[in-house]
Amino acid sequence: MIIPIASDHAGYKLKEQVKAFLQARGQETLDYGCPDEQSVDYPDYAALVAAGVGAGKYERGILICGTGIGMSIAANKFPGVRAALCHSVFTAQCAREHNNANILALGARVLSAPEALEMVRVWLETPFAGARHAQRLEKISRLEKS
Repeated sequence: MIIPIASDHAGYKLKEQVKAFLQARGQETLDYGCPDEQSVDYPDYAALVAAGVGAGKYERGILICGTGIGMSIAANKFPGVRAALCHSVFTAQCAREHNNANILALGARVLSAPEALEMVRVWLETPFAGARHAQRLEKISRLEKS
């Protein structure tokens, strides 16, 4: 599985740490930017990852901005995307287990690097529970189409 990752300027340093963490685990990544800490518009970078995930080109992706809020809002505009803004290991686990989240959104200004890396690990390793959760996701898919 290739994991595309992108950030805005506020998330750049954490993006680099997450990318290194993933690569050290043998995970292939695709960096969609941004390339440094110069100010950029987060929707541009969210769109690059979300378009690929929503179209099924990538199974999962990671987005990082200052709070994670802007990236998650922008990503969730794409059909098929379930971007979850997580702020703890518990929310990262539930995002996968209950919501089958295919994009993890993180806030670089609200999380330490160790917290974020543990959240990434848990999010990647947690399977979707299915069952009653699947019917709820189907309802979300119908909302998307209406």
